[in-house]
Amino acid sequence: MLIRDPIHGDLSLDPIETQVLDTAEVQRLRGIKQLGTASFVYPGCVHTRFDHCLGANALAKRILTELKREGLSVAPEIETAVGVAALLHDVTHVPFGHTLEDERRLFVRHDKGQRFAKLLAGPLGDRLGQLGIKAAVTAILTSDERRTTNDEARPWARQIVSSTIDADLLDYLRRDSYFAGLAQSYDDRIFRYFKVAGDQLVLDMTKHGMERSDARSETVQLLRMRYFLTERVYYHHTKVAAGAMISKAVEMAQEHGRMDEEELLQLNDWNLLDRLRAIPGAENADPRIVRLVDRLASRDLLKRAYVISAASVPEESRRMLVSRFHESGANRREAETYVAGAAGCDVSEVIVYCPALTVMKEASALVQLPRGVAPLNDPQGSSNVEIQALEARYAQLWRLYVFVPADRTAAIAGAAAEVFGYPSEHRSRAS
Repeated sequence: MLIRDPIHGDLSLDPIETQVLDTAEVQRLRGIKQLGTASFVYPGCVHTRFDHCLGANALAKRILTELKREGLSVAPEIETAVGVAALLHDVTHVPFGHTLEDERRLFVRHDKGQRFAKLLAGPLGDRLGQLGIKAAVTAILTSDERRTTNDEARPWARQIVSSTIDADLLDYLRRDSYFAGLAQSYDDRIFRYFKVAGDQLVLDMTKHGMERSDARSETVQLLRMRYFLTERVYYHHTKVAAGAMISKAVEMAQEHGRMDEEELLQLNDWNLLDRLRAIPGAENADPRIVRLVDRLASRDLLKRAYVISAASVPEESRRMLVSRFHESGANRREAETYVAGAAGCDVSEVIVYCPALTVMKEASALVQLPRGVAPLNDPQGSSNVEIQALEARYAQLWRLYVFVPADRTAAIAGAAAEVFGYPSEHRSRAS
């Protein structure tokens, strides 16, 4: 099968990949936007997890091609398993998954827990079994350390699909930039740096026994792109507010005994919102949930009433806030109830958004140096000042927000400061 992709051009899928692509589980991803609520800010960001999985598949195979060019012997079974695993790497995503999992912590992350196991025990697993690749693909997707006869679970094979700098990252950096309309990219030479060292996938930064500055600078460009997109798109306050509203609606649905993981795995973006409008039932829908969903539909979003950031909150205090209000839903709801009382509005219209600390995991990618394999951000490195600066800037992206209706923003600053211990950094236009 040949598919035209706006990012990578013509993508070729072999007969096995085509049969996997045509499963209901993969086709569901056509209805799940890659960047969730980012389209509220960047209207072009309506690309999907389906598109991204096709791109990840193409780039995983491109990495394999470069590894073979470097002399690595790759069995055909491993090539097939890596390609299919890349195609399936996001198949466990639920609608607005990062918002529900990473930000509100209503569910375990899509790539953790038992979701892959459950899906592979159903029709998708049956299809993989019929194709003779179930064990190999499972080993890659679930990080199973067991070795099969073809060594599909070896670290480098898994790391092509999911690690730090991998096929996933290399696709979404370009894809997200393109659909957001941002002029950001990287040079294709990055693919030539991949090699396997000690069973690990690494980026080779050596030549003739010396470190290559061009390889390092091209790798650092990936980190710059990652930072830029995070600052401009992934953490944009309007995207965050819209996502927080969806999370709050799902959380209230759970109070009615609805919206568990099993249900979400059957839904896409638009029928999730339709389902929320009919909870607990079409004849007796919860008006608080309906109000939130209707606000989203008309882009009548909740507004920032209180904001604190790494600019005013020391790291240790940020850790304490994360422990209290990110990791504990009960503490977060208690804070929302208190602030709602001060604002004179219903608690369903107050959302505390406290993300985890921001860490640039890509900075820890393994690289081959003259002295051996080490993390890219190894403090012993002689030329990692820029990497350290990017990591520090990335850590500064942390924000804690309280979102409320626009006409209530002035009423809550004092109450929120009592709860979180710092005065708000945000000043409304009215002030």
